[in-house]
Amino acid sequence: MDGEDSNVGAVNVKKDVSLLFEPLVQRQGPGEETEFEWSAVLLPFLFPAVGGLLFGYDIGATSGAAVSIVSPELSGTDWYNLSSIQIGLVVSGSLYGALLGSVVAFNIADFLGRRKELMVASLLYIFGSLITGFAPSFAILVIGRIIFGLGIGLTMHAAPMYIAETSPSQIRGTLISLKEAFIVCGILLGYLVGNNQVDAVGGWRVMYGFASPIGLLMGIGMWWLPPSPRWLLLQAVQGKGNERTLKQDAACALQRLRGQSCSLESAEEESEKQWSALTTACEGEDVNVSFKDLFQGVNLKALSVGGGLVFFQQFTGQPSVLYYAATILQTAGFSVASDATKLAVLLGIFKLIMTALAVLNVDKLGRRPLLLGGVTGITLSLVTLAAYFSFLKDYPYLAVGSLLLYVGCYQISFGPISWLVVSEVFPLRTRGRALSMTTLINFGSNAVVALAFAPLQDLVGESYTFVIFGIVSLFALVFIFTSVPETKGLTLEQITAKLESK
Repeated sequence: MDGEDSNVGAVNVKKDVSLLFEPLVQRQGPGEETEFEWSAVLLPFLFPAVGGLLFGYDIGATSGAAVSIVSPELSGTDWYNLSSIQIGLVVSGSLYGALLGSVVAFNIADFLGRRKELMVASLLYIFGSLITGFAPSFAILVIGRIIFGLGIGLTMHAAPMYIAETSPSQIRGTLISLKEAFIVCGILLGYLVGNNQVDAVGGWRVMYGFASPIGLLMGIGMWWLPPSPRWLLLQAVQGKGNERTLKQDAACALQRLRGQSCSLESAEEESEKQWSALTTACEGEDVNVSFKDLFQGVNLKALSVGGGLVFFQQFTGQPSVLYYAATILQTAGFSVASDATKLAVLLGIFKLIMTALAVLNVDKLGRRPLLLGGVTGITLSLVTLAAYFSFLKDYPYLAVGSLLLYVGCYQISFGPISWLVVSEVFPLRTRGRALSMTTLINFGSNAVVALAFAPLQDLVGESYTFVIFGIVSLFALVFIFTSVPETKGLTLEQITAKLESK
């Protein structure tokens, strides 16, 4: 068989396998698909996405908690007089936990599976939020923040894979982008709870503790959902269990995702029908993938694109603007804490609107135009913020307008597009571990920026802090223009081939 015939055969195999992982689509005939049923799509997307909502909630709640916890009148503690380093640890504690969670995911995620990984994450969310909410000391508070962050790290690794492996292909891209909308909804919820509790004594405890019932909802939902059928069959391919049992379990999971009850006879029939094609298609996927493999050939090119995007996503100041939104607004002239948190709520609503615009247009305009246009706006907003803190402090609404410009441009560029590109560029064989590595880079960069923001403000002042972020955003523009490929309308195989040809 020559190369061309081989490629055609590979495509046919992938088409056969895609039928196995399209549990939500009713087929009328060869190549003809009817509308998928949203009732079947909803729950396998919703409960993993709740994990992303909790990540966003932590960002929004911390914006208010950072104001409440250091207030002599409202903190409700005798250790409210925190240094800038201690405030940075409270803010970034969950991010360091997420960083550790990303390391853990690299080594145990394939063993646990997507569903169990998300169930463990829900337990970490619950215990982390309760420990933080009832913390009797600063040290216990930081420990609770780290435990909660472990849940974030596991969730942000497992949720996109579970959603992708249980979603119909025609809306998979939309659902991946909608994950960002759930994160933004979480941020908005955190702002709303913060605004409600900012004038209450010990309100920061409620802000953090409110996440525990949401984590419980996520855990119950993931316990009820079936495992990912693809993960079950990968276990069988890799010889990590009884082949017949795993194939039956995978077919039963598919039937449950279709809204049907599992019949052992039909499960055996369906799993055997697809087994040959699946074995061929999954050959080598996530099997014996070493750390060194991620830094060779096309894997290195993909990692450079994905890692570069999430690095610049954080080092253009995004964690600081989100975590310190209320604080920045206070310095802009809204000195009353409740005024600052109310404006933060409006900021969250605006983020949600701009995210919706990006989701609706990403497949029309393409990834690169949104990234280039959005990062250009980010650069302009950072320059304006620097000018405000330097010599335009008589115009507080200029700071608010600059924040809106920053947030709006971020939400049509780095926010949804970075993780969409990350989900597209990695080759099949290394995708699982490469995603762990990218998540590690993301949270590592996020934690560094969030921790360094307050000390950096003390050292060089607000103006030069935003100047530094603006310079980094210029480098981000150059990186996007020279290194990030346009992936609109391309199959995953075409994207890999495009990276190989560079």
